[in-house]
Amino acid sequence: MDELTLVQKIVVWVIPVIFAITVHEVAHGWVAKQYGDKTAWMLGRLTLNPFKHIDPVGTILVPGLMLAFTGFVFGWAKPVPVNIRNLSNPKHDMAMVALAGPVANFLMALGWALFARLGILINAPEVSVPMIYVGIAGIMINLILGLLNLLPIPPLDGSRILSWALPGRLSLYYDQFEKYGFYLLVLLLMTDSLGVVLGYPLSIAKGFFFSIAGL
Repeated sequence: MDELTLVQKIVVWVIPVIFAITVHEVAHGWVAKQYGDKTAWMLGRLTLNPFKHIDPVGTILVPGLMLAFTGFVFGWAKPVPVNIRNLSNPKHDMAMVALAGPVANFLMALGWALFARLGILINAPEVSVPMIYVGIAGIMINLILGLLNLLPIPPLDGSRILSWALPGRLSLYYDQFEKYGFYLLVLLLMTDSLGVVLGYPLSIAKGFFFSIAGL
């Protein structure tokens, strides 16, 4: 996508980014509702209306700056509220709520791969080329968000899953690490270590979904 202008890149990425972070959060709230917590539903957060989920910094400013200066896009939405007291089995249920976000991203990556493949089949460049570019953007943002959120670093979703998997005492010790997790995440971002950590799994996942897209 290096050959695209900044305006073209924004047009290509805006819809995939908004859907990626919006559906990710809706998935958390929807699964929480299935396990008994209707907080997100009562607050009107179980909607695909992006204005209900937009975080001015994480949804607009950060992705815009990263797209302009790095070509790598990352962002986040306002987290949906989950009241753990409404869950019958808090540790297990929170792990399932957390897992729902990355799963939603991988399913969306599949959807965008099929969208790009449809673009390849259309014999009209003015239609097919934009579809392919948007499909590629959709695959990439969802793979990045899905894999990133599986990292066991609080407050990422992977930390909830690991906390559930660990035995009692280890889980308690691990949960105490949450107050430092954000600083570790920032450090990884600033030193580009996150790219090293995600590089190999992202490459494998990218190859798989691109093959589905026919790219």
